[in-house]
Amino acid sequence: MPEGGRARRGPAGRTPLSRERVIRTAVAVADEKGSASLTMRAVAAPLGVEAMSLYHHVSGREDILDGMVDTVFGEIELPSLTPPSGAPGPHWREAMAARARSARAALLRHPWAIGLMDSRTHPGPATLRHHDTVIGALRAAGFSVAMAAHTVSLIDSYLYGFVLQEVSLPFRGEPERDEVAGAIIDRMPADAYPHLAELAAEHVMKPGYDYADEFDFGLTLILNGLSPDEGTDLPE
Repeated sequence: MPEGGRARRGPAGRTPLSRERVIRTAVAVADEKGSASLTMRAVAAPLGVEAMSLYHHVSGREDILDGMVDTVFGEIELPSLTPPSGAPGPHWREAMAARARSARAALLRHPWAIGLMDSRTHPGPATLRHHDTVIGALRAAGFSVAMAAHTVSLIDSYLYGFVLQEVSLPFRGEPERDEVAGAIIDRMPADAYPHLAELAAEHVMKPGYDYADEFDFGLTLILNGLSPDEGTDLPE
């Protein structure tokens, strides 16, 4: 230990290590390489420290994953039926739609999070606040506890499933879409799959087509089929 018994400080100007820095660095690593590549060493490297230094701020990889998921939930717009201004808020359908669109955007920024969002046994404050606010908005709109649970489950199942399919598509943008779809059609035997050919020609490959538009179509269909006045009994 240096003279005087004081611990040696790091280089001048270095930002102190903290739990927040560790978590945000882990998010950046996962965004670039996926969560499977997330090790303590992989997180420590861009911070310029040894892996053991992280344990002063997190208990391990699972603790980091908890924090990462909480970070993503913190990026999602919370639904509100009454904005701070006191003016009438949006109808509950618009509130739930805005929240679902915000969640989709967050998951597209962090696709590794899709399989982790509801898997954590130690949810953080942003996670708990998010779920509590969503349920609270539905309850304020007149949903029973059971119908609020059904609604959240249905919307989130659609949301996660759609994003999972969206990030798995073999193209990004219109030029790649046309190239991939065109190659698939060219490889198909002539007239063997007429309905697929029709779908490609009349829908997918038309100028302005965007697969993302399918999200709003399905979301609107789901929300229009829900009502706080529905009975809580499941169909026979």
